[in-house]
Amino acid sequence: MQALALKYRPRNYEELIGQESVSKTLSYALDDGRLGHAYLFSGLRGSGKTSSARIFAKALLCDQGPTSKPCEICPNCQMANDGRHIDIVEMDGASNRKIDDIRELIEQTKYAPASARFKIFIIDEVHMLTKEAFNALLKTLEEPPSYVKFILATTDPLKLPATVLSRTQHFRFKPIAKNMIVNHLENIIKKEEIPYEIEALDMIARRGSGSLRDSITLLDQAIVFSDKNITQDAIASMLGILDPQKIEEILKIIIKQDRDSAISIIKELENYDPETIIDELIANLKDKFLNRDPKFSFLMYERFLRILSEAKNMLFINSDGGFTLAMTMFLMMEAMNLKSIDKIIEKSTEQSKQSTFKPLKQEDTEKESLASNVANKPEESPYDRFLARIYDRDYDIGKCFEEDVEFVKFEENKLYLISRAEGKNQELLRRGSRAILEVLRSTFDNNTKIEIKPEKKNEARDSLKIDKDLEKLTKIQEHEEERSMDHKKKLSSLMSELQGQSSSAQESKDDRKLSELRRLFGEPSKILEN
Repeated sequence: MQALALKYRPRNYEELIGQESVSKTLSYALDDGRLGHAYLFSGLRGSGKTSSARIFAKALLCDQGPTSKPCEICPNCQMANDGRHIDIVEMDGASNRKIDDIRELIEQTKYAPASARFKIFIIDEVHMLTKEAFNALLKTLEEPPSYVKFILATTDPLKLPATVLSRTQHFRFKPIAKNMIVNHLENIIKKEEIPYEIEALDMIARRGSGSLRDSITLLDQAIVFSDKNITQDAIASMLGILDPQKIEEILKIIIKQDRDSAISIIKELENYDPETIIDELIANLKDKFLNRDPKFSFLMYERFLRILSEAKNMLFINSDGGFTLAMTMFLMMEAMNLKSIDKIIEKSTEQSKQSTFKPLKQEDTEKESLASNVANKPEESPYDRFLARIYDRDYDIGKCFEEDVEFVKFEENKLYLISRAEGKNQELLRRGSRAILEVLRSTFDNNTKIEIKPEKKNEARDSLKIDKDLEKLTKIQEHEEERSMDHKKKLSSLMSELQGQSSSAQESKDDRKLSELRRLFGEPSKILEN
């Protein structure tokens, strides 16, 4: 029995799935006769590169061609379909990668086609050729004989030398869309007359990851595994993935924030690959987003996608995938809490915009209404609402407000406060100023302002301090005056003493002079007598 991937391989461009741009371009080239000498097909595995190369080769050799619609009945078409055409040479670049293999290929190009109009060389996985092999192929690839056509196929065009890329027409094969793969699988399974569930085919297509050949191979395996009855449960068991109902159960637990159930289901998931579970969650959320599931808002999709993407990154650096999965589920629950907080803030903002602060003078009916409201239920002050929001936003800032900030008044849409905060609390308030302003505007409105003044010091204490300073200064002045008086007294006595000493010194000098005169001239009385 032939494998489904070979049995249902496309034989013309109309059967080629998901590559409309490539099919259209090559069809136009065949019909208009604008043919190149070398083509390069690159893309994901199983996206139709080799099939396109064979279809193109058959279209070139058909007796009715070159044409985009081969007749399928001429000998050239039949031999091409059977893979036995002598002028179509297929070579595997992975196993014939050396320079000697390329030399042999170049030697074959020297000989004309045996029975057809062209000699076609299809080299699959061409990026596996060695550097020397590429260099040997360059000249022939650039200027081959007129009857030679090259078709190169690769899954990694970046590994090809730029000299090879510049000598070929490059066609890029894109991954095939999941819905196209599902439709193709459904057509195959109907032709095989096997019962199936469309959800099971969707699971196979998702696991194929854009590769049609991989998806068909999985379908072939699923037919055998499920004993020709393809169901969701059978495919989930075969692929080792969670049943879609289990994924729905996980999301319901997250929405309900049931932590006990979450722990139980985490234990059940220990036998599954965490990365596969995360991929299934992402796929499920994508389907809900496209179907506009009302249970989730756009904000929740964005948060869940961030959490799941970070979880996939964590799996590469953390050996305990089970713990990573557990943390992922609990983080998604916390994201639901954030959503509820947003709703509360939005609701309170709308209420605050609708409410206004009434003036001091009111009508009698308003007074009676206010009195009855106060009698029934104490009204929450604006500052109390503001403080409660501060606590919700940041507990430390709220505690600081309660301990070190005093409410003064709220008037003219402005909140007046007095702060006694110092040191760390003062720094905390300064760093949280933006958050405080956001909470203020969410509590009242966007035009509300806040004024926080530092507490004024006690004037009596300041006056007392000044009096003490003055008294101290007075004492210092009196002490200085006493010292000055003592200094003056000492100076006066010293002057008197110096004057006394000076007079006595003068008298002593006069006596010495008189005695000297007496010695020289005698007594004055005797001089007068003589």
